[in-house]
Amino acid sequence: MIEKLEAIKDRFHHLEEQMADPGVLSDMDRYKKVSKEYKDLKAVVDAFDAYKKALSTVENARELLREDDEELRQMAQAELDEWEPRLEELEEAVRVHLIPKDMEDTKDVLFEIRSGTGGDEASLFAGDLYRMYMRYFDSQDWEVETISVTEGTAGGYSKLVLEIHGNDVYGKLKFESGAHRVQRVPKTESQGRIHTSAATVVVMPILEVEDVQINRADLKIDVFRASGAGGQHVNRTESAVRITHLPTGVITESQEARSQIQNREIAMQRLISQVQEKKRAEVENEVSTRRRSLVGSGDRSDKIRTYNWPQNRVTDHRLEGDNKNFNLDKIIEGDIAGLIEALLIAENAEKMKGEAEGA
Repeated sequence: MIEKLEAIKDRFHHLEEQMADPGVLSDMDRYKKVSKEYKDLKAVVDAFDAYKKALSTVENARELLREDDEELRQMAQAELDEWEPRLEELEEAVRVHLIPKDMEDTKDVLFEIRSGTGGDEASLFAGDLYRMYMRYFDSQDWEVETISVTEGTAGGYSKLVLEIHGNDVYGKLKFESGAHRVQRVPKTESQGRIHTSAATVVVMPILEVEDVQINRADLKIDVFRASGAGGQHVNRTESAVRITHLPTGVITESQEARSQIQNREIAMQRLISQVQEKKRAEVENEVSTRRRSLVGSGDRSDKIRTYNWPQNRVTDHRLEGDNKNFNLDKIIEGDIAGLIEALLIAENAEKMKGEAEGA
């Protein structure tokens, strides 16, 4: 581990020198690439430096324990009592930094909320989720662009499509994909019976064509007239877009937005995501021993979380023990950072376990 960290630190210093190079400074694209890698490595290097400092302190204290001077030995023991627990924590932090990150973690996302089973109550719950997430997005200083909104018949929402832009958006929101189940007494329920309904959340990283190496010559793009339910906006021009990826047969379309340009972008993002998922699935089928990801496939049938109003509790079914339950009042107000952190920790532990088994 130390050799790997020393190599990372050497690379970090090399990037530091490049950032001061006039040739790099004059090339904006190259400078952005270098500065991004520098920023990514800085957290690792800072953690490594803190670990080395603690390690040096512990080693010096152990040396002093061999001295004849009783006062020195007492001072050394006091330092060991303070620094040995901290050394373990710092070593763990370094190991976490060395876990390979998903390539998409820094990406912005296309974020969808849809009402599921449960009729009007499902639409109302989709509205609750929307407000919950908007509060969280605001706490992260992320920018939100509303692509399309379809309201429910009795309030709430049937469907919402958003774009979220900011730092590490996908890395924090990737755990939200799946079915969110709610258990509560609907306002329309006269006998006080608890109903169960659901809404689904889909989080897709906004990827560039280059990210998955899609050749534009392999794309068939069709435009057609968007359709909608009575009373909704119906585009009278050919603004809807359907894209076919000829090598894989993947077909996506979008008619949510009013302009053909926006629909083309949405359909392309969906196509890129689906082509990438198809390629990932092919790899996972070939490597049968690969550990299944903690966050699952993101399939909409996965019940990832239950919001129980009578018990004021949110349960994330991917976590274990007492760590899986959270206070509903806080969660529904957008205070989901602790929940997301728990999922990140669990995912990192799973990755570390996988690396240890493969070592």
